[in-house]
Amino acid sequence: MKYVLVTGGVVSGLGKGVTASSIGVVLKACGLRVTSIKIDPYLNTDAGTMSPFEHGEVFVLDDGGEVDLDLGNYERFLDVTLTKENNITTGKIYQSVLEKERRGDYLGKTVQVVPHITDAIKNWIESVALIPVDGKEGPADVCVIELGGTVGDIESMPFIEALRQLSFSVGQDNFCLIHVSLIPVLGVVGEQKTKPTQHSVRELRALGLTPHLLACRSAQNQNAHHSILKQLDLLSIATAPALEAWTRRAETFDNLTDSVRIAMVGKYVGLTDSYLSVVKAFLHACIACSLKPSIDWIAASDLEDDSAQSTPEAHAAAWKTLRNAECIIVPGGFGDRGVNGMILAAKYARENNVPYLGICLGMQISVIEYARSVLGLARANSAEFDEHTPDPVIIFMPEGSRTHMGSTMRLGSRRTLFQTPDCITSKLYCNPEYVDERHRHRYEVNPDVIGVLEEAGLKFVGKDETGKRMEVLELPGHPYYVGVQFHPEFKSRPGKPSAPFLGNLSSEANAY
Repeated sequence: MKYVLVTGGVVSGLGKGVTASSIGVVLKACGLRVTSIKIDPYLNTDAGTMSPFEHGEVFVLDDGGEVDLDLGNYERFLDVTLTKENNITTGKIYQSVLEKERRGDYLGKTVQVVPHITDAIKNWIESVALIPVDGKEGPADVCVIELGGTVGDIESMPFIEALRQLSFSVGQDNFCLIHVSLIPVLGVVGEQKTKPTQHSVRELRALGLTPHLLACRSAQNQNAHHSILKQLDLLSIATAPALEAWTRRAETFDNLTDSVRIAMVGKYVGLTDSYLSVVKAFLHACIACSLKPSIDWIAASDLEDDSAQSTPEAHAAAWKTLRNAECIIVPGGFGDRGVNGMILAAKYARENNVPYLGICLGMQISVIEYARSVLGLARANSAEFDEHTPDPVIIFMPEGSRTHMGSTMRLGSRRTLFQTPDCITSKLYCNPEYVDERHRHRYEVNPDVIGVLEEAGLKFVGKDETGKRMEVLELPGHPYYVGVQFHPEFKSRPGKPSAPFLGNLSSEANAY
């Protein structure tokens, strides 16, 4: 196994994830099989309980793993299916070591960071690197490892020591270190300064790791794949990089002239990384439809009547943006903040024939709005937002836990069975009997209200294998009004855009 380690210095947010993903794409284009690992030094076991405002979106894998959003980059760039073991955290490592200590696996020895924690990290990396993620048998040729955080962080120290030991154990021909750094430009003199990078590299070398390559943030194009192949002694089996498909997509996007205005109505719009996969899924669909995306971010709370009194300018701007949108999306989320604004957005889309896509919470919002506006149930609500509602159209389903937050939701890939082939969603998926999509939620549509909702015109065209969990809803007669309980954005790929996103953008959706 060959390893490529990507570290970062000077400041955070330099794009280590995109760098690692891009390196993986180039290596894969050279005919090599690539897998990837993301190391997050935080103490959380996984990203499941972390705020989107602080950490960006929580990406969900097929096996139900709630992981860092960079694993979404890896899956999209490399078109692979990773596991939750591909995301290593300090919490996971310490938990595994402490469980061994409690079982007596260390035979009475004093458990220490070195060697027990570092050995656990090395063993985890080496075992996970062997897991095939591309649908083929046998391990990959190269494992790209991204070390989160910035060199010098206290919490990163055990991982750096473990990676130093790994570099020696696998040999220099099997290990390549790429350090991502910042080359700032001082406005006073207008020249690039390398001193911050020098200090960052010195810090890294003091910890026992010497970079083979530097990836410096600058305006200049950089191409280092040949150097990586040489360092890893892969020139004999690698081919010239076949990047024609990526080049075509890039050229297509650069030459797009027609744009589409997309209104994204959510509660975490202050940090767009909170909806990173949704944005990428729209980008994939837009390229397929020859449209340039123009996303307008709308804070759902700004649409509410209360904001007309407290912040009238923001309220007016939000409604102006919504009315100018050519399609509307309400993505997933938790908690009751902004829910009334989302309901108003869903109502506007339904009444004005604006294409609407509701994802997870967005689907539940459309059910609540329909129950209130069409069925006349003024207090219809989700039990998540109002435990005492007389008309709970959204309820807590028994699969989850009410007392623990982490990994207790309905998570991962689940099967959705189409109830009829004569629906827009089924046709967008090319008429399969079922689709497997990823989930992340605790509340679902109340099975007891399905009959009355369908009698009133709302159709549930996708259900789970038991028939009790509603997965896809449509509104016949509307150009495109679709809600999905799953998160289709997590499986969208640059060359394989997600069907619900295509439908929301394409004028062909209503022509089926």
